[in-house]
Amino acid sequence: MSDDCCHKPAAASPAPACHGAGQAPAGTAHSAHAHHGPAAVGPWRMAASVTLHCLTGCAIGEWTGLAIGVSLGLESHHTIMLAVSLAFLFGFALTLIPLMRRGMSFSQAWKLVWLGEVVSISVMELVMNLVDYHMGGMGPGMSLAHPQYWIAFGTAAVAGYFAALPVNWWLLRRGMKNCH
Repeated sequence: MSDDCCHKPAAASPAPACHGAGQAPAGTAHSAHAHHGPAAVGPWRMAASVTLHCLTGCAIGEWTGLAIGVSLGLESHHTIMLAVSLAFLFGFALTLIPLMRRGMSFSQAWKLVWLGEVVSISVMELVMNLVDYHMGGMGPGMSLAHPQYWIAFGTAAVAGYFAALPVNWWLLRRGMKNCH
């Protein structure tokens, strides 16, 4: 067994870490481990992939929340609450839906991913919103047409990725986050 996100090192339990206490439904891609990449994928490469996946959901939700908040002229703290809420919604949706399409129930999928996703999204959102706020991307009078909005959003996304990368590496190594 390789030492990737879903398998403990050879000295550990032979059960895949990504299945937790229960197995994925028989006959699904998840149960057959067809979703795994090459066995030679190292822990940092897997963490990078998982973090990019996390960033996709966060960025969709974050951008949507910021666009709504900025367009409506909401105060920064209301815009942040909206953006973070939508980032969690989209982040979980992009994780849970594929697992459920593979045959897992919502409950099984939730139990598999909730802790790692909450930690990863929280770190990413904290950093993204701090950067965006301090760069003025959601300040008073901001517009989606203003270059500062896009510069702040892009910088925040990069900062969020690099803040969550070591966290996801740590979560993967300890079996607290799963490859999905």
